[in-house]
Amino acid sequence: MSATLYLIPCPISDDTAVADVTPASNQAIINSLDYFIVENTRSARRFLSKSGYARAIDDATFVELNEHTTSPTEIAKMIEPLKAGRSAGVISEAGVPAVADPGQAVVELCHKHNIRVVPLVGPSSILMAVMASGLSGQSFAFNGYLPIKEPERSKTIKRLESRARAEHQSQLFIEAPYRNVKLLEQMLKTLNPDTRLCIACDITSQSEYIRTQSVAQWQKSSLPDIQKRPAIFIIG
Repeated sequence: MSATLYLIPCPISDDTAVADVTPASNQAIINSLDYFIVENTRSARRFLSKSGYARAIDDATFVELNEHTTSPTEIAKMIEPLKAGRSAGVISEAGVPAVADPGQAVVELCHKHNIRVVPLVGPSSILMAVMASGLSGQSFAFNGYLPIKEPERSKTIKRLESRARAEHQSQLFIEAPYRNVKLLEQMLKTLNPDTRLCIACDITSQSEYIRTQSVAQWQKSSLPDIQKRPAIFIIG
């Protein structure tokens, strides 16, 4: 029997119910699985419990794939059960797996071994930020984290701004939540006044904040409190 690797989305925010952001059809697939490749076992178990997992969670197998998983041999072992016919689910700490997420490594390996990969429907903060930004959704690029130190950070911000202008391509990036304020301050010093900037914070949660303005408008506004809150920034 052939196996399938299912990419299982989970809520982005802890205060969001699973049923509010994922279709009911996902649950039957989740209930069929007892092997999970996860970014964090504790959060994955909590997600399964909140989703109404029909099996005993203690009987399921969890292996962690995260920033500490650096050995190709270790990752290769994770798909051995799939090669033997046992399907598996990949669960990120938040949102969709394998996008800005270490789950990509096991997906890549499954393709190399002709193992079927199935993405399930669920919330992606990246796509939702683009949808709500009013900036170009025809062409956009996710750039991950920007450099922390100067002058590399300012140079990168200017380079992304130039690309947004020249190619009409929205430029997305993120920061560690505790450094959000410093990044925003740097952008407001570095970007041209007429450049548009979207701040999308706490997507899908009750405290969700999404707003797009020119840099000049942001400079005159009361800035949102985004410290220690997951956010996506878009230059357009």
